[in-house]
Amino acid sequence: MGKIKLLIVDDNEVVREGLKSILEPQADIDVVGEAVDGLDGVVQAEKLKPDVILMDAHMPGIDGTEATRRIKRSLPDVKILFLTVYGDYVGSALDAGASWYLTKDCRRQDLMEAIRVLARSSRVKAEKAD
Repeated sequence: MGKIKLLIVDDNEVVREGLKSILEPQADIDVVGEAVDGLDGVVQAEKLKPDVILMDAHMPGIDGTEATRRIKRSLPDVKILFLTVYGDYVGSALDAGASWYLTKDCRRQDLMEAIRVLARSSRVKAEKAD
């Protein structure tokens, strides 16, 4: 497997820049693009065809859950990793097709490991806790 093609979807520029500063130095990760909201995320995903998408939950316009649903319709094999501070979005994100989720206060090692595991896995799907 070559470099992991990664798309960052978050409406907060500081978050996008912070994620890029952590991920771009990684030899096996290529940040191929970024999107400023859910609709832009759908457009960029269809254009760039990333392996993994880092998706924010709460964004203007269409939120991360709806963006995930739309992306999975056209790119069913893409892995979508939700990054959120809102725990109440997790269930709907997983139902929409997200592969996994982390909270935004996660350790950078956990984020990089999740990206790598998702990229090399053909069938990863998180289960909702009851």
